[in-house]
Amino acid sequence: SSCDFSTAAQQRSTGDECGPEDPRDEPKHPLSDCALEHKAIKLEEQVRDLTERYRKALADSENVRRRTQKFVEDAKLFGIQSFCRDLVEVADILEKTAESAAEEAEPSNPNPTLKKIYEGLSLIEAKLQSVFAKHGLQKMNPVGGKYDPYDHEIVCHVPAEGMQPGTIALVTQDGYKLHGRTIRHALVGVAVESQE
Repeated sequence: SSCDFSTAAQQRSTGDECGPEDPRDEPKHPLSDCALEHKAIKLEEQVRDLTERYRKALADSENVRRRTQKFVEDAKLFGIQSFCRDLVEVADILEKTAESAAEEAEPSNPNPTLKKIYEGLSLIEAKLQSVFAKHGLQKMNPVGGKYDPYDHEIVCHVPAEGMQPGTIALVTQDGYKLHGRTIRHALVGVAVESQE
């Protein structure tokens, strides 16, 4: 579209004298209609650009908020992970001591003190496992299940007598999970076909 000149500019170019302004005339703008239209288009582009930037910034801040919230939740759940690793070693010692006391406190041995020690150790072991479960720490029981490298570490191979090859035949050290995350792999023996 062509740009129109203001009335005053046209009068000057034709050499007409400018008379007193008529109050009914439209107010004079320093910019022409063409320049205003161009400026409006530029402003609309800037608004679109700023709107798009705002949307991206909003999405980014929402992603950061979600990641931070997940990080905080994980810190709450797994903040005790190293403490749990240390405690499962204590649980191992307690379990082995209770097993030894059970062997010594057999009916053939009339020693009542050993029997009481074994009962006390069994109660402590049960309470410890109860506390573990309360805080999301669980002992794995993989015997008879399939070998999983994320949960188990093979320490030996056992002939598959009555078991399917690839299943776990024995556990030499218990594994533990904290809220579904393995914190200590179970040391296992895996059944294999005997080669005769």
